Amino acid sequence: MTSDMGNLTDAAGLSLVADIGGTNTRVALARGPVVDRATVMRHANADHPDLASVLAQYLAQSDIAADQISGICVAAAGPVHDGVAQLTNLDWQIDRATLGRTLGTEKVAVLNDLQAQGHAIGHIDAADLDIIIAQPDAPAHAAKLVVGLGTGFNACPVFDTSAGRFVPPSEAGHVSLPALGGAMADLTGAMMRDFGFASVEEVLSGRGISYLHRVLHGQMAEPAEIMASLAQGEAKASQTAAAFVQIMGTVVGDLALAHLPFGGIYLVGGVTRAFGPYLDRFGFADHLRAKGRFAGFMDRFGVFVVRDDYAALTGCASHLAKL
Repeated sequence: MTSDMGNLTDAAGLSLVADIGGTNTRVALARGPVVDRATVMRHANADHPDLASVLAQYLAQSDIAADQISGICVAAAGPVHDGVAQLTNLDWQIDRATLGRTLGTEKVAVLNDLQAQGHAIGHIDAADLDIIIAQPDAPAHAAKLVVGLGTGFNACPVFDTSAGRFVPPSEAGHVSLPALGGAMADLTGAMMRDFGFASVEEVLSGRGISYLHRVLHGQMAEPAEIMASLAQGEAKASQTAAAFVQIMGTVVGDLALAHLPFGGIYLVGGVTRAFGPYLDRFGFADHLRAKGRFAGFMDRFGVFVVRDDYAALTGCASHLAKL
């Protein structure tokens, strides 16, 4: 959420938040739970050996000294264990203790990127939420689910408890792809041949779009090329997109049954936003509900596409403000 924070260099409680993806890292300044979007900078990871280099460049460009930062929270696209994150699609390791020493602060948090998205729920403007399935009435403390499709795939539940919000980490992208029928019946066999394991992320991700297109049509194409052809109504791209949405609906439906997010399902990430306009056309809701005798039960879960590209930064700021 945008806020006129005035002269940030004079602000008490100034914090640094970062969203580390497989390709880019975005860094911003925040005060309390509010991110100043005017301070967001995007850095290409390929131009830096590690996160410390990114942060040093950001502070230099912002004309802010490290000792002006009272806390830092980073969201990393990879598993986090005991304050250490290992990026899945980037050879970086983020260590909470090292990060604290680098900036001279003890208020440090390292989150999985989906955890950060979970902490952002409730702090996102309604204008940045596209309703895919209307949310039924539910108590404020009802569990929620965040599902992210981008460079990779992940999902995590969000629990609001008497002790505060709890967003447990997860690596849901590396579970087995569910069995599929029809034109997709041969997909698992192809993935076993090509990868040795048929995981969700190898299909429901940026690279997954290209892989699915190759399995269906025997030709390689970049995701941007496929999406551009889809916008023009090209038949092969439409078939790829329809299959992608079918699998997406099936997997999200499985996750909904695993976590029972009566407070809503929030779809995030660049790939999600790219497919947002096509979810209704290709029957996302029908595939989500296709659970046999539990089909009616699936109507209890609302689904939203989050169009706020800074949600992970907001989640970092919100989490850090409560430490």
